[in-house]
Amino acid sequence: MSKKAELEVALKEAMKATDVVRKNTLRMTLAAVKEAEVQKRGDLDDAAVLAILQKEVKSRQEAINEAGKANRPDLAEAAQVEIAVLQDYLPQAMDAAELEAIVTFAIAEAGAASPADMGKVMKLVLPQLQGRADGSQVSQLVRDKLQS
Repeated sequence: MSKKAELEVALKEAMKATDVVRKNTLRMTLAAVKEAEVQKRGDLDDAAVLAILQKEVKSRQEAINEAGKANRPDLAEAAQVEIAVLQDYLPQAMDAAELEAIVTFAIAEAGAASPADMGKVMKLVLPQLQGRADGSQVSQLVRDKLQS
């Protein structure tokens, strides 16, 4: 079953269970998927749907930061609940040791020696992650490894 179909089934289940938070979160996510399909003028593959899910999580994390600045714990809590819903549909996060091993191997494979070679390494690393690690975290790890 594709990720989009999985989200649609989960939306129907949430509607039947009258789970308002899950229903609204999935509707917003499916709307973002539909918008991307309209822009692409075709169906999205699972990798693209996962990217949209990650983007939705990131936007809610930003909302939590903004709610903290505005002293609105109610909004921060609502966004945190939505993140929990979205994380149910994302792949299991990669542990730090596995991520470090992939980065180390990619550095060796690319023959990278300085931070100037970061693009070569990232080009090798990102396809292997498939949404299992945050891009900024990976970027920071690659930068640290290349500087040392």
